Amino acid sequence: LSMSVPKSHKISIQEHMAINVCPGPIRPIKQISDFFPRFHDFPAMVLPKRDPPIQSCDPPEPPEEQKDRDEEREVERERDKESDIEAEGDSYDSDDATYLGTLEFSLLFDQENNALNCSVHRAKGLKPMDSNGLADPYVKLHLLPGASKANKLRTKTLRNTLNPVWNETLTYYGITEADMAQKTLRLCVCDMDRLGRNEFIGETRVPLKKLTAGQTKNYNICLERQAPVENPDFVNTTRDYANCITKLTTNTERGMALYEEEAVACVDRGRVLVSLCYSVQRGALLVGIVRCAHLAAMDSNGYSDPFVKIVLRPDTGKKSKYKTSVKKKTLNPEFNEEFVYEIPHEELAKKTLEISVWDYDLGMSNDFIGGIQLGIDAKGERLRHWFECLKHKDKKVECWHTLTNDNPDVSD
Repeated sequence: LSMSVPKSHKISIQEHMAINVCPGPIRPIKQISDFFPRFHDFPAMVLPKRDPPIQSCDPPEPPEEQKDRDEEREVERERDKESDIEAEGDSYDSDDATYLGTLEFSLLFDQENNALNCSVHRAKGLKPMDSNGLADPYVKLHLLPGASKANKLRTKTLRNTLNPVWNETLTYYGITEADMAQKTLRLCVCDMDRLGRNEFIGETRVPLKKLTAGQTKNYNICLERQAPVENPDFVNTTRDYANCITKLTTNTERGMALYEEEAVACVDRGRVLVSLCYSVQRGALLVGIVRCAHLAAMDSNGYSDPFVKIVLRPDTGKKSKYKTSVKKKTLNPEFNEEFVYEIPHEELAKKTLEISVWDYDLGMSNDFIGGIQLGIDAKGERLRHWFECLKHKDKKVECWHTLTNDNPDVSD
């Protein structure tokens, strides 16, 4: 059947295409926030009304009883505070409470030779530091207060053990009675790490004033985990004396207490062990430079390259001047060198022996570390040493002397 479409219902092809392309009005695209609204209109909460407090029918307490009751409440509050503090103190970190091990060592002060001998025997039950459950331990020694590198000694490293046996004796030379009264020996056990930084295991500290000269004292002490040294390396060279004093006096609370000890450490340039002997058979003065100790660091690496110069004044010729060999990168050099001055015994009273310690610098002027003068014009221990040499012929007299900043030979 064919149906006829009225003309009013007929549409053109253009109109048909327009209907398909534009089916209707453009609507906005919904966002995700429309599906998860953040705010909701909750109904307002109405709080219930409180009943008025019930008034007691009892008569009020007298002022004295009220005061006693307040005091009891205050005492209870103090007890609660103390119990809270004790509870906080008991809640320590598990790592700090770990057993670190024990260290066995012995100390001996040789007063005649001004030496402190520390014999490190063994350690037991050290804390494991490596992934294999073991450690590579060694022991470091420091004398506090003082420059760390000048006072640092260490044992050899033992591999893969928690019970190392060292049996090593480490010696500090140039130790005086004043040092024994003021210094503290710090023994620190560390784990050697080839790839990274060495790890701290534990330490112990012994005040040297507890030692008796000539008597060996044995120790077997549990290692402790302590904070870093409060005053390490105030100065590495004596040229920083002004900065050292400024550091000490900045903090008035601890600066004034430590001023006297640390100021001495700042100006202490080191010590030298000198031997003197007049040989009648050779008709000469024998001057021996044995060693130096605790020298000031003059290089950027914290060490020095020291050597010693000797001059017999007032002579100025080449025969009156000597130099030792240079010891590289050390603050405690051992020379053991002897020099000969051929001179009649009666002329020694008119002479002055000048000894100076220098830091060798290649291509630059050498740095002066410290010096001493021995002779009739000297004072104290230096004058006594010179007199002992003149008085006792053919006898070697050794003595430690503290270096000063008086430079006898400016034109190095």
